[in-house]
Amino acid sequence: MTLSEIVSLVEELFQAGGLVMPPLFCCVLLLWYGLGYRFWVLKTPKKMGVRDLLSFYREGKFRDAQSIVEQAIQKGVALKKKQSQYLSYQLDAAFYEFEREIARFSVLVKIIVIISPLLGLLGTVIGMVETFDSLASMALFTQTGGIAGGISQALFTTQMGLAVAIPGLLAHSFLSRKQQQIEKDLLQVKKLLCRLT
Repeated sequence: MTLSEIVSLVEELFQAGGLVMPPLFCCVLLLWYGLGYRFWVLKTPKKMGVRDLLSFYREGKFRDAQSIVEQAIQKGVALKKKQSQYLSYQLDAAFYEFEREIARFSVLVKIIVIISPLLGLLGTVIGMVETFDSLASMALFTQTGGIAGGISQALFTTQMGLAVAIPGLLAHSFLSRKQQQIEKDLLQVKKLLCRLT
């Protein structure tokens, strides 16, 4: 598929959806950027459990951290070696950046999943208004398509709103479960480091 074919396809979609398509297109871009970022950050190639990783790093066997949990363990072990009196507070402060990182774009994705069907519904209302205007003026064939064009726009925007929201919702729920697991792992790391003597 060439670039000109892609551009013409996008133009057809924008014409079929009317005024609602540019915001829906922006929602698609933001949604998949946010989901891609979250997927990249939340990837956890876990070959070892939290306790095993902690003993691995405490023995001085450092390697490149492959996940946020490993980065947190490295930082926590370094703080533990300093024999700080207020280790719990220092771990909370050090792990805050990790907790913030795994939650980034979560709210944006939720908002887009909520807004997309509403934008589709707005397009439906606009299409139905156009249909009733055509019926009122008895203009079955107008420049915008008349009755058929209004109904087509109404159904197309509803479909697009749902096509954005449903995969976004599924991906968001999957990534939220991964985020919760990482949060549990970080909490376990804090507790284990505070208990070690």
